[in-house]
Amino acid sequence: MKLIQMSVKGISYSETQTGAYALILSESKGDRKLPVIIGGFEAQSIAIALEKEVKPSRPLTHDLFKSFAERFEILVKQVIIHKLVDGIFFSSIICERDKIEEIIDSRTSDAIALALRYNSPIYTYDSILEKAGFSAAVSSGEKKLSEDNWIENFVSEQNKKTGFNENLSELSVKKLKNLLSALVLQENYEKAARVRDELSKRKT
Repeated sequence: MKLIQMSVKGISYSETQTGAYALILSESKGDRKLPVIIGGFEAQSIAIALEKEVKPSRPLTHDLFKSFAERFEILVKQVIIHKLVDGIFFSSIICERDKIEEIIDSRTSDAIALALRYNSPIYTYDSILEKAGFSAAVSSGEKKLSEDNWIENFVSEQNKKTGFNENLSELSVKKLKNLLSALVLQENYEKAARVRDELSKRKT
């Protein structure tokens, strides 16, 4: 299976789930984006790793892990997002010590927080990007669909509520696909990820 290198594009606050954030990964040699929903602590840790000039007064958990690993000469070589099940991404941290490689299971948010601290590459499989990624390129047909009045009204109404996920279950597959196109066009990847996961459930 083909591995695709990813980079962290940014973090956005979740409008649909209190305390959650959308971590946006971008294909290094392409235009596909992969949104991953993460918690507040992990978002803070990743943001600090991205802002090189920001140094917490005391080490965060991921900083402590790095210090611990370095003390015992353990290197984080790379991170691979290798599986997606029911909207949850599974990742592995590839480590090396004394030229012996070990694979450690990890939450994707923790794996990326560590990869950033080690300047290690982040990869995912092309099959996962095909299934869960969004392309910035939107066809003219999709643009027309995205301009349907019901989509604008639906998103506007959901911004006033907290039950975005629950309300998606009421939409048809066709409407979900139209809504997905509109959200990607707006670069609202956090909501697009929710719609993507709902569509994935319909296929099972």
